[in-house]
Amino acid sequence: MRGIRGSRNGLFAILALAAAGSLALVGSGTWSHNALADPPPPPAASAPADSRPQPTPAPDSRAIADARRLSDAFVQIAELVSPSVVSIKVSRPRQHQMGRMMPFQIPGPDFPGMDGGDAPVERGMGSGVILDPQGHILTNNHVVARATELGVRLKDGRELPARLIGVDQAADLAVIKVEAPNLRPARLGSSERMRVGDWVVAIGSPFGLDYTVTAGVLSAKGRAGIGMNSVEDYLQTDASINPGNSGGPLVNLDAEVIGINTMIVGQGTGIGFAIPADMARESARQLIATGRVQRAWIGVGIQDLTPELAASFRAEPRSGALLSQVVPGGPAARAGLAVGDIVTQIGAARVRSSQDVVRAVLTHRPGEQVEIRYVRSGRDSAARVTIGERPGAEERSQVEPAPPAPRQPSTLGLQLGVAPDGRGVIMGIQPGGVADRAGLRPGDVIVEVDRRSVRTAQEAADRLRQSPRALLRVERDGQSLFIPLR
Repeated sequence: MRGIRGSRNGLFAILALAAAGSLALVGSGTWSHNALADPPPPPAASAPADSRPQPTPAPDSRAIADARRLSDAFVQIAELVSPSVVSIKVSRPRQHQMGRMMPFQIPGPDFPGMDGGDAPVERGMGSGVILDPQGHILTNNHVVARATELGVRLKDGRELPARLIGVDQAADLAVIKVEAPNLRPARLGSSERMRVGDWVVAIGSPFGLDYTVTAGVLSAKGRAGIGMNSVEDYLQTDASINPGNSGGPLVNLDAEVIGINTMIVGQGTGIGFAIPADMARESARQLIATGRVQRAWIGVGIQDLTPELAASFRAEPRSGALLSQVVPGGPAARAGLAVGDIVTQIGAARVRSSQDVVRAVLTHRPGEQVEIRYVRSGRDSAARVTIGERPGAEERSQVEPAPPAPRQPSTLGLQLGVAPDGRGVIMGIQPGGVADRAGLRPGDVIVEVDRRSVRTAQEAADRLRQSPRALLRVERDGQSLFIPLR
């Protein structure tokens, strides 16, 4: 530090000399042009500085009052909602799991007499929200999954056994039940009416610390494509939430639950996700009534209409959602919809993205009819679709490695192999090549080239040689999607 200080003093000295030199030059020039002028008067003496300590300026009383009102709001929210929040303790067979997305449940010692250690039973905990005086509690499926024993701790200190009512694996929700008097149900609000930037409060048991209250804002709505669940429409928040918050409430300034906290992106990132209350409410209603969830389904695979795909289909970007797959015999197929159609409206809901399709379909129930408007080959059309029920398990295509077919031109940067059914499967991708930049992956099965079906690897290879900037349709993990080569 001394060397740094000495260098700094030397620099100040050089700057001072330079400044003095500049002043001398300016003064010299002025004197040469005004040799007969009177010398300038001496500067007036300045008044002596007041060395007495000055009082600290008073803060803006209005700003302080506003801050206090906001603080009081958070206090009232915590007091109103905390009695409706529970800590859930779980016993299950031990299982190790790691991942980039981290559910908020926390394993380890959490309740008296429950220590993890090396025992074959895993002890964990999460959070939950009381739904009604009958003792139904909403939480995450991953909190109670594989549980051999469930227990609940209330705000007043009561510890109660709980039983599982039903789970909604697709949305990562579950309902459990306790038998107890004097329960205080939470109020569920509307997540749809929430605005990005609105204040939110999270309450739960992070790291086993019961009834921790944190505040932040609603960072985003409609987050999807995270890959944790098959039904995704998350709220994003920067309210501090950590392992153990799973199943706890995300609350608005009216003390209404507008989300169920479910996962974070790593720890300390300030990025957390919650299941919207509108989705959670319907799921809980069905689980309490029947123990299962019937979810609307029309049997399609969908993609956002990116600028590259829009150019391939001669459409405007974000003018709809592209059907990349239509399940044979499904609701959409029976109504006449086909791969390549661009959905623009479902019922009264305008469609600009794939997530718009998901939201619009989920507002309906199986058996209802809805009009779907779409564009095919530049022409507007409409179809009446009878909503079906989402299958419990989705089939996945199985593609095994096979001897490679002839390599493609190096300009595409891909190598084709032969799938068990004879179709072309991508075996390798050259980093930085056309295929890599387009988003193709090893294991993708090519089913179309420029909207023409290909049935064999050799046919796919021949078509790609003729049209190296083709529009491909591939099957990936049981799903179908369009990928333009540009």
